This record gives sequence, structure tokens and C-alpha cells, in this order.
Amino acid sequence: MDKTLAEKVLGSAASLVNEVTKGLAQKCSENNSISVKKMDENQLVFYQLSWLTSELRVAEVYLQYAWNESLGTGKMEKKMALAFAAETVSHVRSELMNRPEEFTTSFEKIQSALGSQETQNFITENTKIEVYSEIADLIHENGHIGPYGLSEDHESFRDTFKKFAEDVVMPHAEHTHREDETIPEEILNGLRDMGCFGLCIPETYGGIQPADNPDNISMLVVTEELSRGGLGIAGSLITRPEIVSKAILKGGTEAQKEKWLNALATGEKMAAVAVTEPNYGSDVAGVSVTATKVEGGWKINGVKTWCTFAGYANVLLVLCRTEADPKLKHKGLSILLAEKPSTREHSFDYTQPEGGRVEGKAIDTIGYRGMHSYEVSFQDYFVPDENLIGGEEGRGRGFYLQMEGFAGGRIQTAARANGVMQAAFEAGLRYANERHVFQKPIFDYNLSKYKLARMGMIIQASRQYTNFVGKLLDEHKGQMEATLIKFYASKIAEWVCREAMQIHGGMGYAEEYAVSRYYVDSRVFSIFEGAEEVMALRVIAKGLLEAALK
Repeated sequence: MDKTLAEKVLGSAASLVNEVTKGLAQKCSENNSISVKKMDENQLVFYQLSWLTSELRVAEVYLQYAWNESLGTGKMEKKMALAFAAETVSHVRSELMNRPEEFTTSFEKIQSALGSQETQNFITENTKIEVYSEIADLIHENGHIGPYGLSEDHESFRDTFKKFAEDVVMPHAEHTHREDETIPEEILNGLRDMGCFGLCIPETYGGIQPADNPDNISMLVVTEELSRGGLGIAGSLITRPEIVSKAILKGGTEAQKEKWLNALATGEKMAAVAVTEPNYGSDVAGVSVTATKVEGGWKINGVKTWCTFAGYANVLLVLCRTEADPKLKHKGLSILLAEKPSTREHSFDYTQPEGGRVEGKAIDTIGYRGMHSYEVSFQDYFVPDENLIGGEEGRGRGFYLQMEGFAGGRIQTAARANGVMQAAFEAGLRYANERHVFQKPIFDYNLSKYKLARMGMIIQASRQYTNFVGKLLDEHKGQMEATLIKFYASKIAEWVCREAMQIHGGMGYAEEYAVSRYYVDSRVFSIFEGAEEVMALRVIAKGLLEAALK
């Protein structure tokens, strides 16, 4: 198994994609900056550029993981990483070859970079059906898809939350999903007791994050295991307090940090985030909900949608327009913390003593049940001055403070996708060994082995890159990489969960098996925390072009 050859071929593919990126940057350049209007003339190319870049980045990290034998990796992990690398190079070559001119390259350049017999042999040898069959057999023999690559402390942390997920979350997951109920208090109280809501809050403010040593891996480990147990009733619970706390840590006053962070860390205050609006979706800069200055505070008016957990939450982070001048656009936005009573119901309607009103109704969804997402309407809803994040200095900074929490939300989405994929894979592997067709287990057919091998290598590749990005975020880097892995994991999770469902045959379509829940839950990843098209076109591709233009 030749790692050197894999690195060489991956490097050639990456160099070609980098050259393409530079060519596209020049094509879309206008006054030394990237023109979104020009990019929009061929959105498919930029979407594909984002996807190919994400695959390449993931493949490079996966290769390093597989050959890091100090982690406990061996033959299986190496075969998986080589197959993943070979598939990635094949995808790059195929996509660019289909539309060379649109990618500002040529058949000759693609052929020169990726058309050699050596490259073809690498792809052929590592994507043979017998390779996938051998990987599947090794997974079956080893009982796993490779070590997580965690430190001893993080592995212990994972074991703790894995046990909680299996003992407390899983027994409730199916019932809560089918009956569309609210998260059981047993889960919420258990996570409060474990300090889960303080994972991203510094110890100095009541959390468990070391003040001088950021630790995103703990958050990722917990998110993945809780999502494996149940996405809608556990896997997303720590995202909202993280988004709110990061905004407060970034721009809040000391008094606000003292008041809110401890309450969020202990779970005394349960938060929801009200950013998206019915007419604007992921276009945060287009926010139209207003907050008008009145004596002692602000009055909020307008409608927010997709406010997950808004019913149970007793504080809503509301991104609203506090500055009347429309020319300010995103610079006219601020963040207010609007308090309200908590409810377990699917709708709420609360009127303040002074007359302000907030009402909400849960949106019916095919999956991701338990937390519920609400449409929330504000009518002269009063919020005191002390709840404007950053005070007067925070006016107009809401967009930037909100962005601070988005990177964490995106990488958490990748961890959630990893957890759901892991659960689906385990279900598929288990059923493939239990179910017999034509006198032998489904697992023994090489098409099943191909599917299971690919599922396993995809999950591990996604997990390793997620953790890699977590370490970058610890160093206050990795904003782009967080978006890349959110994009990759979210999209690929649907394939993994679909194939796990397909292995179950007709029973996969029945609610009797949890795999049907994994499939409908996986569909949300490419939508929330930034729709995949927005992530691909406005964040990843634009960022890549801007970097190439420098």
C-alpha cells in the first residue's frame, strides 16, 4: 500500500484544482475584487469547485490519519484511505473533463495532470470491487471502522456520553420522533447535571472550557455521540447555547457575561436563535425585523422563522435592524436577548404586562423532531437596554457577533452528521448480517459489502476532518474549513443513510426500524446552519476565489 503514490496523485489533483480556482478568480475579478454577479453566471461550476475542494481536503487529512499508527491504525484504515483518495481523484478528473472550458482549463491540462497510466493504475487498483469487499470483511472482523484518534481524556469523555446516549437518549428517540413530542426532561436534566451546556463557556463564567486552552474536540465528541443517540432530542441541544455564548463572549459587556454565561452553562437559561426570516433564508444581511428605541429599551416587530427550540427556550437571541438607514444593510443589525416563559407545547402566545406580545407555532417537519422549529412573531415586544449585546457599542455589530457563533454551529453540524451516519451504518451492518436472502446473509453479497465499506470510509474520513478543523478552531483559525466540512458531511450523510435504509429493504421504509428516522433526520443537515447552496457559492467558492486573487 503506497502512501507516497497516493500523496503524489492527490497533490496533482489539488494543484489542478488550485490552477482552476485561480483561473476562475481572474474570470470573476472586477476592480481587484470578486464579482458575485459574475460568479452567478455559472453557479454549477462554483458549486462543484466547492465540492471537489472539500473532497480533496478531507482525503488529504484521512491519508495522514491512516498512516499514523500511533493512533492504532492498520491495514483496514490504510485500505479505506487509499480507496477514498482514489475515488476523490476520479471525481476531480471526471468533473473537470466534462466541462474544461467552463472551469477555465483544457483537456490537455487535465490529461497532463491526471491522465497518466500511473494515475489510472492508482485509481483502478484501489477501487476494485474486491478492495471494498476486503474492507467490509475487515470492518466485520474488527467490529469498528477505525480508532477515533482521540487523546485519552477525550476518549474517556466520549465513553461517558456514549453511555448516556445509549442508556438515556436512545430509549426515548423513536417514541419522541413518531409522536412528535418535546424532548423528555430526563434528557435535559441529565445533560444539565453533566455540564453539557457549558462546554463552550470558559470556566471563569461557570462553564467547563479551559479559559486559556480552547477545546472544540470535547464539543465535537459530545455532539457526535448525542446525535448517534438521537438527533432531534439530544444532538442539537448544545448548538444554541454555543451560538449565544460566543456572541456574548465576543461583544458582550462584562455585566452581560457575568449574568448570561453562567445561566447558559448551568441550563438555567435555555436559548434559541431567531435569525432566519420568511423572505430571506440564509441572506442574514437582508434581515427586516426591526427594533425601535423606546425609553429604557427596545420594541421588536416582525417575524422570524425556523427558530429551533423557541418554545422550550426562555431566552431568544434576536438579530434585528436597530438602525433605520437602509444603506447600512448588515451594519445596521444588532442582537437583543428577548426573554419569555418556557413551554413544552407546540405553540405559545405571551403578552407582557406593558402590552408587547410574542407568539410562536411549531412548523411540522418530516424529521428532526423533539426540539421543534417555530415561526415566531413579535409585536412591540419590549426588551430592556441591558439585553442589547454590547450595549450602545454593540449597535450595528450584530451581524459580526452572529458570525462568531456560526463557525461553531457549522462544525457542530458536521459532528451531528457524523453521529447520525454512524448510527445508520451500525444499523445497516447489523441488519446485513441478520437478514438472509437466497439462503445467505445480505452481508455476503459483494454489492452489500461495497456499500458498507464506502459508508465506513466516508464516516471515518468525515470524522477525522471534523476533528482536524476542531483543532484549527482551537487556534482561532479554520473558519473556511468549518464551512467545508459542514458542506461535505451534510451532503454525504444523505447517501450513507439512504444506503443503510436500502440495505433494510422494505423494512427500511417502515417506522419499526430506526433507520427510517436516520434518513429523514439526515435531510436537515444540508438546510440548517446555512443551506448548502449558500455555503458552496457565497462562502466557500467566494472565499477560495478571493484567496486566489491575492
